[in-house]
Amino acid sequence: MNLYKFSSPKVFYPLAGSIFKYTLLPSIFFLVVGLYISFFLAPTDFQQGEAYRIIFIHVPAAWMSMIIYMAMAFWNIVGFSLKSKLSFMMSRALAPTGAIFTFIALITGAFWGRPMWGAWWVWDARLTSELILLFLYIGYIALVMSFDDSKRGERVGAIYSIVSVINVPIIYFSVIWWNTLHQGASVSFNKAPSMAAMIVEGMLVMMLAFWTYSIAVVMLRIRRIIVEYQEEMLLMNHTTEG
Repeated sequence: MNLYKFSSPKVFYPLAGSIFKYTLLPSIFFLVVGLYISFFLAPTDFQQGEAYRIIFIHVPAAWMSMIIYMAMAFWNIVGFSLKSKLSFMMSRALAPTGAIFTFIALITGAFWGRPMWGAWWVWDARLTSELILLFLYIGYIALVMSFDDSKRGERVGAIYSIVSVINVPIIYFSVIWWNTLHQGASVSFNKAPSMAAMIVEGMLVMMLAFWTYSIAVVMLRIRRIIVEYQEEMLLMNHTTEG
């Protein structure tokens, strides 16, 4: 199968519709299962009590906020390397979803921090760098939309995202590099988890829910972007012919 043919927005459009259909229902399924595990099966934490359950939303949302920004930078690098219009579109489609997850991570973090630290917000290295990530998402979206020529806006936004992706490792390693209030990684690939297996399972299922949701909404959004691009091309051709 020639996968390169799908780099054409016109060819990718129906495929995006199919992907949306096959990921929407799994996202709902994983969300229901994840919430059931999180609030009914997972044990109560002996230190934090019931308040800790917000991590089942907070932690996967924080993971997604970083993963999506890295995915944006990746697609923009591909766009420059292969001169692929679809790659730049993919970055545009990812940005709003990444911004939403970043906002969710910050809000849920505030609700978690209030009973744990006694404050809704502290200028902690992890929290501050995550807040900067939200501003980076908003800046990217505003920058791309500020150009009448979508092609130019996407390329300027691409440079912006590739340069600013350096904030993602800063977020991840902030708890190691600085003395912060925020706890370390909830799940590590280098060592066995220190929390109950049911808690880890709940977070992983919620992560699957957020992953499949992201794929579904990004596919829906990229279809809209493709339609807007085709309309822009038709308008330009009409103007040229006129």
